[in-house]
Amino acid sequence: MKRSILLLTATISFFLTQSQINFGVKAGLNLANATGSGATGSTTRANFHAGVLAQIPINDMLGIQPEIIYSGQGARASFADGSGGTISGTHKLSYINVPVLFKYTSSSGFLVETGLQVGFLISAKASVSGINADEKNNFKSTDFSWAFGVGFMSLMNIGIDARYNLGLTNIENSANGGSTGIVKNSVIQIGAFYLFGEPKKK
Repeated sequence: MKRSILLLTATISFFLTQSQINFGVKAGLNLANATGSGATGSTTRANFHAGVLAQIPINDMLGIQPEIIYSGQGARASFADGSGGTISGTHKLSYINVPVLFKYTSSSGFLVETGLQVGFLISAKASVSGINADEKNNFKSTDFSWAFGVGFMSLMNIGIDARYNLGLTNIENSANGGSTGIVKNSVIQIGAFYLFGEPKKK
């Protein structure tokens, strides 16, 4: 068993040593919403995302891109006021998302990417009429989604991308006061990124 672990560790270390790993930073706009039977009446909430990334090449066009991203999510919603009317408010959810993407980049710089993302909830607040209330217990601490994206990488190591994160799991914790329906994250991200190091020649 120890030999197997040592062999696996040596293999991974060799792969990482031989690969020209590029690190970078990224940031951009979030257009977040919620879908599902428990998210009736939800509308888009604008916020932002920012974080770091690494590009691990498999060959000249294929690679793996893990990221660690702060992501402001949630949705705008309407709440019953108890007298037959409604009050508008906002669910403000903050996540640390860790996507691991398979990425294809053509010789012209056009790229497509897809992969699984795990999100860790760090805060959740309901805001109504300027008053914030903590509602973290109403949501599950972990979220899973699938990311789909396209973009363009320039010769100056600057790129742009657009990504859709499709929620796969119910994020509401009905046992702690969440709705009894299904609520899933739905996030469009538009942003820019920069890779450190020497620009790649094409």
